[in-house]
Formats: sequence, C-alpha cells, structure tokens
Amino acid sequence: MAATVDDLLRLEMPADEKRIIAEYIWVGGSGVDLRSKPRTLPGPVKSVSELPKWNYDGSSTGQAPGEDSEVILYPQAIFRDPFRGGDNILVMCDCYTPQGEPIPTNTRYAANKLFQQALDTEPWFGLEQEYTLLEKEHKWPLGWPVNGYPGAQGPYYCGVGADKAWGRRIVDAHYKACVYAGITISGTNGEVMPGQWEFQVGPAVGIAAGDELWVARYLLERITELEGVILSLDPKPVQGDWNGAGCHCNFSTKAMREDGGWEVIMEGVKNLELRHKEHIKAYGEGNERRLTGRHETASMDRFSWAVASRGTSVRIGRDTEAKKKGYMEDRRPASNMDPYVVTSLVFDTSTLWIRYRTKHIQ
Repeated sequence: MAATVDDLLRLEMPADEKRIIAEYIWVGGSGVDLRSKPRTLPGPVKSVSELPKWNYDGSSTGQAPGEDSEVILYPQAIFRDPFRGGDNILVMCDCYTPQGEPIPTNTRYAANKLFQQALDTEPWFGLEQEYTLLEKEHKWPLGWPVNGYPGAQGPYYCGVGADKAWGRRIVDAHYKACVYAGITISGTNGEVMPGQWEFQVGPAVGIAAGDELWVARYLLERITELEGVILSLDPKPVQGDWNGAGCHCNFSTKAMREDGGWEVIMEGVKNLELRHKEHIKAYGEGNERRLTGRHETASMDRFSWAVASRGTSVRIGRDTEAKKKGYMEDRRPASNMDPYVVTSLVFDTSTLWIRYRTKHIQ
C-alpha cells in the first residue's frame, strides 16, 4: 500500500540518524503574530549555546526595509518538539540587525536587561492566557449558532457537556503538547464566554515566563491550524453582554513569599497605582473594549485593588491575606499582551522602583 501524508508525518527516524530538525520561532512585526521556519542541524542539541544564529527576510514581516531586509535570529530558549518528536526541538529566538543591535520590535532584549538587574529577587510569574476559538468560515465563536447567539453566560465556565463546552479536543491536545515541550503549564479551564478557554503558564522565573508563553501560544496556533479553527487573542471578540479575554499576570518576589511579605506586596501595589496609565498603554491593543468595569474587570480609568475581588485592577488572594505573604494578580493585561513587556513592567514598577526609591531617600 502506498504511503499517505499521515504515514510520512508519523515516520520514526532511522536509529543511526543523528540530524535533527530545529524549528526557529520569533515574534513578527505586529508584536502579536508568530513566525517560524525549520532547519536541519547536527544533534542532539542540549544547550542554546550549541545553536547557530540564523536570518530571515524582515521586509516580509514588517521588521526591515526591502533594501536592507536581513534580520538575524538569536536562539534564546529550547523546547522539545511535540509535533516531530524524537530529538527535534523548538527554538524561541529574538531578533537583531546584522550589526548586533536589537530591532525595535525585540521586546525580549529590554525585558531581559531589567531582570538581570536584580536576579536575587527571584521574580515568579503565573500568566493566565485566555483565548477564543473561532469557526473558520464565519470567524464566529466555536459552538455558536451562525450569525446568532447561545444562551446567556452562566453554565459555560468550567462546563462539561456538548451544549456547554466547544473545542475541548484542541484544549486537551494543547495541554499535552505543552507538558511534552517542557513548558511549565499549570492548568487549563473553560471560560465564562462559550467558545473561550484559558491555560496557565507558571510559576516561571523572570524572562522564562515570556519565552514559555510565546511558545505555548505557538503550539496553540499550530494545533488550531491542524483542526481548521482560528485562534483569537482579541480582548473583546464579541461585543455586548459577554466576557472579554485577558491575560492576568500573577507576580511575586522572594521577599513577597517570605515572612513580612504583606508589606512588600502593599508597597508593590502602591507603585502599580502610581504608574497605572503607563501600564494600561502597554497592556494590549483594544483593551479599552474589555476594561469597562463590567464582566469581571475594573475600569481602565481608575486603579483599584482588593482582596478576592475580580472587579479590580489588582486582586490579592484570600490565602495571601491569611498568611500575610504570597503573590498579587494584575488583572489589567489583555489577552493579546506581549508577555515580555508585561512581566518586565510589573517587575520594574513593583520591585525595582522600591529599590530605587529606598536608595534615593537614604
């Protein structure tokens, strides 16, 4: 019987084959789109330092002019490849000019510089990525009547059943793919709006949180591609009485997690309030359609915080309040936020500012 494409995709490499396929991944010119291309390398690869730099046509991604279009990829993090298996890898990269300067859309570079300033603080992040699955032909949420609406919100959050959950096949495949890849995915759940889901990455330390979320998004894009479904990170995919989609940023430092952490958390919250407008500008395009003060959000016009409340800018968990140490949750970032920008900004405002102000006062 002749081999099919599916047969070829499932091919196991010969035992004596030492070459691997490395899929280089980077963020495109919009700051939201992911790009990738594979290459053959000697393997197996155990460290980023073993990987060569590569290049691509930046004029085709909105990141370089046509007359000088070469952009250089610097490998930064390695993950196992769940699509090809074996010793094949996924490689998260950031982007530079041929002269070695980070290009304007390389937000990883600036974020990593901030984290390197204070590695002793041990910044942990947990990122809650909400997303919506859209039917390909009409670009309407999965499971919704064409040009119509399902029943009101209520039964869908963590719902079970054919009339409550649409897309679980994709969600479960993505969950397993993330675990296989080595991403610190900590869970997933159906969201309040039908056709909307969430996965959580973390706790991840410093720059790794951004690397892991981008690769988790890449895996989800590839899986939805295979299923003929569109992945939407729009923060308000359907107008009206429906929840939007965010990417809440849970954050703590070593000092917050230890005895006396409550005071450190409160100082961090105070700093977040002082820079509220700066954060809102950096928290995702179209976020004003989501942060209205309704549907479990705070208004983008005013900073607020509270214990347990999901209608505030920052939420403190009951467990953190009881133990007087732990973490805080910034609920303002949109689903399409750049995790390098958000994690470094939260770290800078809540932690580096404290160090600067303390030193300045002394």
